[in-house]
Amino acid sequence: MSTLLNPSTRPRDAELETSVSAPAPLPWMQALRHRRVLHVGKFYPPHMGGMETHLQALCEELQDKITVEVLVAGDERRTREDIIGVVKVTRVGTALNLSAAPVCPAMTRKIREAGADLVHMHLPNPTAILAYLASKQSGRLIFTYHSDIIRQKMLSRAFRPFLRRALTRADAIIVGSPNYLESSSVLQEFKEKCRVIPFGIPFEDFQRADAAEVSEIRRRYGSRIVLGVGRLVYYKGFEYLIRAMREVRGHLLIIGGGPLLGALEREAEACGLAERVTFLTDVKDVRPYYHAADVFALSSIARSEAFGLVQLEAMACGVPVVNTKLDSGVPFVSQDGVTGLTVPPADAQALAQAINGLLDDAPQRAKFGEAGRRRVEQEFSLETMTRRTLELYAEVLAMKH
Repeated sequence: MSTLLNPSTRPRDAELETSVSAPAPLPWMQALRHRRVLHVGKFYPPHMGGMETHLQALCEELQDKITVEVLVAGDERRTREDIIGVVKVTRVGTALNLSAAPVCPAMTRKIREAGADLVHMHLPNPTAILAYLASKQSGRLIFTYHSDIIRQKMLSRAFRPFLRRALTRADAIIVGSPNYLESSSVLQEFKEKCRVIPFGIPFEDFQRADAAEVSEIRRRYGSRIVLGVGRLVYYKGFEYLIRAMREVRGHLLIIGGGPLLGALEREAEACGLAERVTFLTDVKDVRPYYHAADVFALSSIARSEAFGLVQLEAMACGVPVVNTKLDSGVPFVSQDGVTGLTVPPADAQALAQAINGLLDDAPQRAKFGEAGRRRVEQEFSLETMTRRTLELYAEVLAMKH
């Protein structure tokens, strides 16, 4: 593997090779080694999604500092235990799904049997909340509040009393951005418990890409590549990005799968863009595509996009971002006029104008790209997120009941 930035927009420099120094050992680290944390999520990779990516990255980074186990819903009726990387993952059998929420009858027992010193639960996750409340677990409790329940209005109303009860019980609530903390009506009652810990990625991993793969991508798709990455679901707004391409001279690559694949392919066909919009549903390593791209676009249209972790991946590779002005953490991650451009959501014309402006201005792309790379390294590295999380663990475990 060789380190490569897009040669047309981002110069190589010695700073790229500089490793992020590991934080110095902290006084409470040794005490945490004897503690056990149970992370409870909705799913775990290979399921694709921002919450799943975050959960895996955090747990793998925590594993050599504190004992970590993961409990999530499985795809099968039977419960299965796996070792994924270095982390023990229990996928609890799913009996059925209600409003996209897996129902896992054995989860209550699994939470109780884990005997963890601290349960760290990732929301939204109605199944896990109900299972936790039923388990009568008495240890410390932290939530990472990734997002409100946005689309399933009936589920949200029915679930609200249980969520409120769980948040009342929590010792601390992690939120990924100050924007989301301010905009979530659910969190206003619990602001004194909230701690903003921005989500992070393994910065150094995104500094490297195979030079031959990058060159091949640019040979195949041209010198004006627009990249979108994410599940093909309603809130990603990919239809607006496709429509924007009617006015953009370039090639759009969309990496990801999901239920809207067929509809989006038909949208591209209807726009006369079948030759300039390519769907890539089975990409194992996205890094060469980031390094080959000229512009990254996050066209999300709803607060379900609470953070937009893929923005960090693009920024770490030195790619300028076009994102949308959502009432969430999205514009907090990539900042308008600093690391890219921010446009109104559900506005194909505005997307096209921003993308064209960047494609036609290589110096501006390079400026935004370098600013984005620095921002990720300084504020959104996996090491920084993990250190802040461990500090919170120590604080919570030291609390008196």
